[in-house]
Amino acid sequence: METLTSSDDLDDAAATGSASSLMTTAEVAEYLRVKERTIYEMVSRQTIPFTRATGKLLFPRWLIDTWLEAQTELPQAGIAPAPPIYAGSNDPLLEWALRQSGSGLAVLASGSAHGLTELAAGRAVLAGCHLMDPESGTWNLPAVQAHLPGARHILIHWARRTQGLICAPGNPLGITDLKDAAARGLRFALRTDAAGSQRLLNILLARHGLSAADLNMAAPPVDTHADLAALIESGEADCGFGLQSAAAHLGFLPLIADESFDLAMARRDYFEPAIQTLLTFARSEAFARRAAYLGGYDIADLGKVQWNG
Repeated sequence: METLTSSDDLDDAAATGSASSLMTTAEVAEYLRVKERTIYEMVSRQTIPFTRATGKLLFPRWLIDTWLEAQTELPQAGIAPAPPIYAGSNDPLLEWALRQSGSGLAVLASGSAHGLTELAAGRAVLAGCHLMDPESGTWNLPAVQAHLPGARHILIHWARRTQGLICAPGNPLGITDLKDAAARGLRFALRTDAAGSQRLLNILLARHGLSAADLNMAAPPVDTHADLAALIESGEADCGFGLQSAAAHLGFLPLIADESFDLAMARRDYFEPAIQTLLTFARSEAFARRAAYLGGYDIADLGKVQWNG
């Protein structure tokens, strides 16, 4: 797992895709209007972002800009920082990590799209999403760019997740796939319309020429994966579309194995203690053990820059 400042991310130009964005020591000194000696001192103290990926000191321009934003002192009135809130999609591993890491972020999990809206409005500091563009099959980027046009935000990868049909232990009804469950009129547990999982289910149904209206809804839509799994465990529903990590001792039929769950935030907030605390904890052995225990997570690329606005 790597952070925004890792040499691999910078060497791959994950944020800009362009080698011309890398500045030399002389160029960054001119950019910051200081002497080269000052830059070398800052590097020795590790107080400025830099990389030695090519064997010499280089400074990614976008990271320097982000670092400058993080150092900017705002007036007491006029520009208020976003409240310490995580908004967006419900994810068991992330919400556990937010609590366990001591990040100080409150959780307001009310759907991927709503989270991006809250982030854009300055009502949250972090938003999690897993929104597929049905035309291109691209995860999250089209939705993030639509919600945050022209904004100075970044998108950081959290995990690849497995989603599918959750059913009773041992799959006693012999469900084979989504189309089979719909055709047989099985009682379906659904998420709310704002949830990324419900939007993904709608895309999968459309591929079979179906919609949510064709499903036999077991109960009113629920807010979280845990609530959905509880309906199935209690016998109130036969199946539902959700995360493998929520299935626990229930049955599970994987349908999507490479869903990308990403975190959006303002570039300056990436360097703030709350998010750095979370990402540092996500590199711990305890976090890796939790991801393995829950199941259905691939955290190999956690921390990779997906997009730099």
